[in-house]
Amino acid sequence: MAQKRDYYEVLGVSRDATQEEIKKAYRNLARKLHPDVNKAPDAEERFKEVKEAYDVLSDEKKRAQYDRYGHVDPNQGFGGGGGFGDFGGFGDFGGFGDIFDMFFGGGSRRDPNAPQRGNDLQYTMTLEFKEAVFGVEKDITIPRTETCDTCHGSGARPGTKPETCPACRGTGQQEIVQNTPFGRIVNRRTCPQCGGAGRFIREKCGSCRGTGRVKRQRTIHVRIPAGVDEGAQIRLSGEGEAGLRGGPPGDLYIVIRVKPHEFFERDGDDIYCEVPLTFAQAALGDEIEVPTLTDKVKLRIPPGTQTGTYFRLRGKGVPRLRGTGAGDQHVKVTVVTPTNLTEEQKELLRQFARLSGESAYAAANGHSGGNLFERMRRAFRGE
Repeated sequence: MAQKRDYYEVLGVSRDATQEEIKKAYRNLARKLHPDVNKAPDAEERFKEVKEAYDVLSDEKKRAQYDRYGHVDPNQGFGGGGGFGDFGGFGDFGGFGDIFDMFFGGGSRRDPNAPQRGNDLQYTMTLEFKEAVFGVEKDITIPRTETCDTCHGSGARPGTKPETCPACRGTGQQEIVQNTPFGRIVNRRTCPQCGGAGRFIREKCGSCRGTGRVKRQRTIHVRIPAGVDEGAQIRLSGEGEAGLRGGPPGDLYIVIRVKPHEFFERDGDDIYCEVPLTFAQAALGDEIEVPTLTDKVKLRIPPGTQTGTYFRLRGKGVPRLRGTGAGDQHVKVTVVTPTNLTEEQKELLRQFARLSGESAYAAANGHSGGNLFERMRRAFRGE
């Protein structure tokens, strides 16, 4: 198995980075590596690596644990070959509880027939850019286990019920008592007759074959609130898998992915876009129309505007997920140089260059901004 890279290295931030710096680094990488944009063979894996790093470093508790232990989970017990299970002669122990039971004959036992909560489920939902901004309602279909309607979760044929295991008397464990020079040792093992369940089903339900649960395709209506962003999680309580022995169901987590937009870019609650200006508009000033997420607005361009200048449209950004109002839209203007000039146009530019002391070559040649114009036209059409 390949060794995992350091999470800080994955996001390209320092170990003392703030939460805002971590969040910004994640958003930038997620936009670049999104499988709908990046077609490189390793884009999907790199996207998952970035998401995993962000999930840990954006959570203060997980980050503190990672800073201390790295990729090793301290809850998994001792690493390497020095754990208690390596000692011979003590039997098959499941953990510290069994060790205390062995020496002292005590300890608490978990009821094998107690209700057990169902597993959580995760569903990845890909949204269009504006669906994430304004919210959307969708129906999703997920496979999950549900309580059997025939036996109502008991696993037994209707008219019958599970019986207590005679081997362990319903405890799910068997005790082996040994007398040693150190005293009386009690070793508890999982009952081999019932597999630790504490009961057995003599006549199984025909619908679920004794499991008490069945697999079904379930359609769920999901409401996505306005303002969700890449990587957000929405919890639907009780929509996970069915519990056992009357236990509550798990939860369903909707993980959000957002497709990039051709014209708009998002950073938190703010929107960024780039609009083209002709040389005349930038030099003489003008009033232009700029597309926003909801409509078109007039933007005054003052004379002498330089390429790369930003203008702010207050309240034209993304609705705030938690709170009121919306972010802003930042408009970057880019002065485009025309191509395919006529001789008359070139001569006029040469005259302008002579009057202003500029290079005639620089005034008569340049690059096209046609692609930028076309993207803005599509944004005007709401695409």
